[in-house]
Amino acid sequence: MSAAPLVGYSSSGSEDEAEAGARVRPGTRGCSRGQSPLPSQKLPVPDSVLDMFPGTEERPADDSAKHGGRVRTFPHERGNWATHVYVPYEAREEFLDLLDVLLPHAQTYVPRLVRMEAFHLSLSQSVVLRHHWILPFVQALKDRVASFQRTFVGLEVTSGHTQFLDLVSEVDRVMEEFDLTTFYQDPSFHISLAWCVGDAHLQLEGQCLRELQEIVGEFEDSETLLRAHAEQIRCKSGNKFFSMPLK
Repeated sequence: MSAAPLVGYSSSGSEDEAEAGARVRPGTRGCSRGQSPLPSQKLPVPDSVLDMFPGTEERPADDSAKHGGRVRTFPHERGNWATHVYVPYEAREEFLDLLDVLLPHAQTYVPRLVRMEAFHLSLSQSVVLRHHWILPFVQALKDRVASFQRTFVGLEVTSGHTQFLDLVSEVDRVMEEFDLTTFYQDPSFHISLAWCVGDAHLQLEGQCLRELQEIVGEFEDSETLLRAHAEQIRCKSGNKFFSMPLK
């Protein structure tokens, strides 16, 4: 019985951030030759001035402890929204039963692994959109993916890979229209099952992945279990969700 291969990988950022922004290089003040620059002193801005410029308030502190140790890929900035395009995977009870076996075994190698709260297959990186771009961006996505048919996916895609590459190509075109980062070159499409803070792929490689693959292969009806209809594409931008059905 064949089954979808398991993969271990590291990521430089999360795909489920709230509002985020691009880094801005602060300006610098010059000083006369021979003079030492004066230490900067932060003075409070009067409320009357802040009320005149509602977009200039200080950024809230990002406490990673509130997000399981995850750190934003982009610093928080008012008006910027972290955006991600993906195919959702609705986990059935049998899939969750398999995960209940896989995760404890993987945790013997990496105890800090945490089960994913939801499952999906990414079609884009996390990018930053200005708020007024969201609806035009989503409409462009709808126009691009309107004609695509359903495909099948597993933990790592073993069929339908070409169709997913075609989908990514259309999503990339929309990214380019908005001058945003396109998806990875030669991507490996997969559904994440668990995550942890830090890079633990070395602990997962080799013996651990072989043992997990054996569990998947021996699980009853795993070949059928790890297939799912990809019926829609979703775009998450900040706290907004948009769905685009696949025909």
